[in-house]
Amino acid sequence: MEQVIMNKLSYPVLSTVIFVPVLGALFLLILKRSWETFTKWIALITALATFLFAIPLFTDFDKSTYKMQFVEKHSWIPNWNINYYLGVDGISVLFVLLSALSAILCVMISWYSIKTKVKEFYISILLTTAAMIGVFCSLDFFLFYIFWEAMLIPMFLIIGVWGGPNRIYAAIKFFLYTLVGSVLMLVGIIVLYLYAGRTFDILELATKSYPYTMQVWLFWAFFAAFAVKVPMWPVHTWLPDAHTEAPTAGSVILAAILIKMGAYGFLRFSLHLFPDASVAMTPIMLTLSIIAIIYGGVICLGQTDLKRLIAYSSVSHMGFVTLGIFALNSQGLEGGILQMLNHGVVTGALFLSVGVVYDRTHSRQIADYGGLSTHMPIYAAFFMVFTLASIGFPLTNGFIGEFLILLGGFTANKLVGVLAATGVIIGAGYMLWLYQKVFFMATNPKVIGLPDMDVRETLTLVPLIFLVFWIGLYPNSFLSFMHVSVEHLLERLSLATTQEANIAKTIMEVVIR
Repeated sequence: MEQVIMNKLSYPVLSTVIFVPVLGALFLLILKRSWETFTKWIALITALATFLFAIPLFTDFDKSTYKMQFVEKHSWIPNWNINYYLGVDGISVLFVLLSALSAILCVMISWYSIKTKVKEFYISILLTTAAMIGVFCSLDFFLFYIFWEAMLIPMFLIIGVWGGPNRIYAAIKFFLYTLVGSVLMLVGIIVLYLYAGRTFDILELATKSYPYTMQVWLFWAFFAAFAVKVPMWPVHTWLPDAHTEAPTAGSVILAAILIKMGAYGFLRFSLHLFPDASVAMTPIMLTLSIIAIIYGGVICLGQTDLKRLIAYSSVSHMGFVTLGIFALNSQGLEGGILQMLNHGVVTGALFLSVGVVYDRTHSRQIADYGGLSTHMPIYAAFFMVFTLASIGFPLTNGFIGEFLILLGGFTANKLVGVLAATGVIIGAGYMLWLYQKVFFMATNPKVIGLPDMDVRETLTLVPLIFLVFWIGLYPNSFLSFMHVSVEHLLERLSLATTQEANIAKTIMEVVIR
């Protein structure tokens, strides 16, 4: 059965959303360094154009099929059977749109805060955007790996050049962690290529069966790359340093898109290509997820730095995502995918919000704030909405994502569901504590006279407020994209032998005793 629907639009929509940012970056490259304002406008126009070209992915997407859509396929290196092969399904399409939206917000929030090497900064933002979109669209492993690695260089520069005092340490740590994981994945890709008849076609590779032992080895090879990217405990330590030192736009890219790629890898490759191994490794993955949820939340309670607190909350929230994925049921999987989107919206918004006050005070220390609700009431209202969404308050997007994950977790194992629920309580504790310290305690003299958000800052956060309530009030408009793809994935997993499922159940019983 044909697994793809070729692109029927009048233009190659996926190639366009990948290469418009690249063309924008090339145009910026030839501009004079002194044309800073012109550079910013070109970057903004490029980001807006990328998003506009991506809108048909939302309006023209056929939700009734799991097949890859908007497909483009061209021979690239025929001797090695490598193709320029792009397509999206219900699992990946929303992240292409989120990547395009994030680029706009990153350009806008950096308008005045980036004062050195402005041209190079916006080139890095646009190239990172192109690489991220390429990852979500690639249907050829060779192409996927190029985009996966291509993200590292501009992101390394964003942290290392425009970051805080310890930016070099954070950038090198980020680079080394992700590179080591990626190399192990490359070994896995080569093994697949040689075993499956010398093809990098991801859809073709997913139709083949692999011996159980080989699946286990390949699962862990790919795990090395994806776990670092998520990031899962105990390979999460690069994230707080990277978030703390990165400029606001860098933190937004990390939170909104980059760390989603690990979870996307589990969905696209680990579950699809290695279903038997995925089922067998479920107890380990659920255990690591629970540790991340609780550990990340508890560590948040002791943080004194705004960005570091939000960074550790990401470890906890992404633990919910991996828990939902490896619950291996429809509620968990759809909750996990939706929570990837939600985390990108809410945590991206929280980092943008921190950037608003950091631009005024140049301090991220929680103790330097207090009484902000009096001096910045609009800002306080926005931050409250994002705080409630972060803790999963009903009618916000965070609620439906966590609800589905907990439902899937309880269905998979009741103890897993109970332990994950404690993470929700811990999350509410540290976020409300943060809000109280920053906005309601006695006014800190350092915040007296601070101007409230201006029009540019408000416009940067309004789209995210809109998404918080759109997803929270009408989640089916997003869940409907993934229903059929998730059902197809579960059918693939149901082919896994019951032997591995029984092994998983036994190991889980041992772990929880």
